[in-house]
Amino acid sequence: MNTNMKNRFPINLSIGKLLLLIAISLLSITNTNAQSPTYYITADRIFDGEQMHANWAVVVKANKIIAAAPKEILTKPAGAIAVQYPGSTLTPGLIEGHSHILLYPYNKTTWDDQVTKETDAYRTARATVHVKKTLLAGFTTARDLGSEGAGYADVSIKKAIEDGVIPGPRLLVTGRAIVATGSYGPKGFDHDQHIMLGAEEADGNNLIKVTRDQIGKGADLIKVYADYRWGLNGEAAPTFTLDELKKINEVTASSGRVMVAHAKTNEAMQRAILAGATTIEHGDLLDESTAELMKQKGTVYFPTLAATESVTQYKGWKKGAEPEPEAIQQKRKAFSIAMSKGVIIGMGGDVGVFEHGNNVLEMELMVQYGMPALKVLKAATSVNARALNMQDQVGFIKPGHFADLVIFAGDPSQNISALRNPLWIMKDGVVYPPEKQ
Repeated sequence: MNTNMKNRFPINLSIGKLLLLIAISLLSITNTNAQSPTYYITADRIFDGEQMHANWAVVVKANKIIAAAPKEILTKPAGAIAVQYPGSTLTPGLIEGHSHILLYPYNKTTWDDQVTKETDAYRTARATVHVKKTLLAGFTTARDLGSEGAGYADVSIKKAIEDGVIPGPRLLVTGRAIVATGSYGPKGFDHDQHIMLGAEEADGNNLIKVTRDQIGKGADLIKVYADYRWGLNGEAAPTFTLDELKKINEVTASSGRVMVAHAKTNEAMQRAILAGATTIEHGDLLDESTAELMKQKGTVYFPTLAATESVTQYKGWKKGAEPEPEAIQQKRKAFSIAMSKGVIIGMGGDVGVFEHGNNVLEMELMVQYGMPALKVLKAATSVNARALNMQDQVGFIKPGHFADLVIFAGDPSQNISALRNPLWIMKDGVVYPPEKQ
């Protein structure tokens, strides 16, 4: 048995038993709905979420992966639709770990204007396009971290996707998200006016009610802003106390959900980690002590490199022609510290700040900032699946998982930009033609 087979199957499993197990799996195909097509998918390389394999094949029936094994063992079932593209790589559907489907790039319309001037109906209409672009870029799952002033429109968009009304990725949604009173924006308006905020304010004991209310209205997870730009000089500073964050997490965890935290300062990150946050978003100022705490607690870091680079360019920085500004230098430093300390790093770019469908930009920047391409590919599949607690459903190519699969031209383990060239996209057993570039 070769090395790849040992990684997939128990070492003491004989070839005969292996063939029997695969035969049983394939036989089960005949016991399902005959109208559901069977697919026999091959590629030059198959990345299963953790390892790259050559000369493998995958069988899909209905919306599930039935088998994945070397081609000499896994032959094409009778009547199956053969899918094969030369020079290609098959991967699990990619997972976007930090998105805002109700936002679009700030160099087109400022964040303030999107929140205060655009109706929820208009923003929802735009979001239907955003989720389609996400799916057709090869991202079959996305975690959306806040509607940014559009109430629970993300909950309705998720339902529209699940009901087959519109195409889009599997969504985990946050709804309104929670901020400390006085910390969030938009700001700068006459205080006699009631201005739409980008998240829901709550403090002290009211955090219990607000957390429960957001859960009741459809939030799959609770996002808190552990800090924000409300320091004495407009710098980022912690918002919620440790006890407040613990209170939010206690209520969240009792519902079977998780709390995640926007945090850029080390004090805010440490409070959020100690309170039980499963992921830290942004972490711009991450230092070694915070990274060590993240490693100890198993907290996942989503650095959102693409958002920082995009906003900095919107402000006038010419990448490649001018020295990197302090914000970019600090982001590089934080990312390097996280890698050196062995922090679990997920893939999430804060897309919405930049163009939907351009999600791969974050992965390209992760490589530029020093992470090997294969590790970046893991971040967007198996690592993100575990971070979202969906490892038994998506992020891997293995029997029993949802048939979320993408074929890309080239080899993304050698050149991550190959992920910009999806050839074939399947989500939940349904094939979607990629948009022409």
